[in-house]
Amino acid sequence: MSKKIMLGKKFIGLDHEPFIIAEMSGNHNQSLEKALAIVDAAAKAGAHALKIQTYTPETMTLNLNTGDFFIADQSSLWKGRSLYDLYGEAMTPWEWHKVIKERCESLGMEFFSTPFDLTAVDFLEDLGVSFYKIASFENTDIRLIKKVARTKKPIIISTGMATISELGEAVEAIRSEGNDQIVLLKCTSSYPSTSKDANLKTIQALRDIFNVEVGLSDHTMGIGVAVASIPLGASVVEKHFTLDRREGGVDSTFSMEPDEFKLMVEECTVAWQSIGRVSFERSESENRSMIFRRSLYIGEDLKAGDLITENNLRAIRPGFGLPTKYYNILIGKKVKVDVKMGTPASFDLV
Repeated sequence: MSKKIMLGKKFIGLDHEPFIIAEMSGNHNQSLEKALAIVDAAAKAGAHALKIQTYTPETMTLNLNTGDFFIADQSSLWKGRSLYDLYGEAMTPWEWHKVIKERCESLGMEFFSTPFDLTAVDFLEDLGVSFYKIASFENTDIRLIKKVARTKKPIIISTGMATISELGEAVEAIRSEGNDQIVLLKCTSSYPSTSKDANLKTIQALRDIFNVEVGLSDHTMGIGVAVASIPLGASVVEKHFTLDRREGGVDSTFSMEPDEFKLMVEECTVAWQSIGRVSFERSESENRSMIFRRSLYIGEDLKAGDLITENNLRAIRPGFGLPTKYYNILIGKKVKVDVKMGTPASFDLV
């Protein structure tokens, strides 16, 4: 059984409703006003936490516009950009972090971030975050992972691109620092990703192999994959969030708008509530519906001594007569009293 973990003030796990994270990423488009509007909308849509990213272009890459540092892949959302320019557009200015954190907390929503280098961890520690995220692209950066692990705070790790051995190294790095508060998020690192690549059965495998909490970091369009992950064992769901995809932004194409996100939160909760337990008992609501079962009724007036036949014994609704399984037992029997049409059949009649 995985360790009980609190993300901020909320316990997570299979016996708790899904913990839903709204990922702002670079969808603020370098506007603090828009960033705070995203916070407000995420809280209204039911997110339990808002996540940002903590880096600068200098901590991510080199200021070069050629060769390895230029995105030439024609299938990429960011083709034709240098890495440095892309990260400069997408970064959340560090001076915004405190303001965003305070807005989240005023709305009852948890705030946390993904650090991308060691200096970002120090900055977030000074800010007082209560848990961390390691991005898929950093899940093999053992030095960074160990630095975060030493804070003794919960660590969420996206599993995108990682082999099982690489995930094992990351988990072991955290535990070697005396930290066992680990959440792995099944993730497909393509943007957007497709449902056929989600492989949600991996969620339970991750839980079994590493004895950790497991969730989903989802880059598919729509809510279907997120909702489907809940009965398969996801206790955390993370989705990118924007006010309006038409406004653009580095991640807007695969981000959810507020109404979509709200529906996802609601349906993930419904999916979690529906899991329940193994039960073959009638629920209270089913007991009230029993009257609509078929049962046996006398279908015409009978005199004492008349035979019950296929012509006068009916299997009909409502369900106040004998169960229909007794039909053949009653056929051929004589009624011992006069019986009116519409009388529920019973053994007392024969």
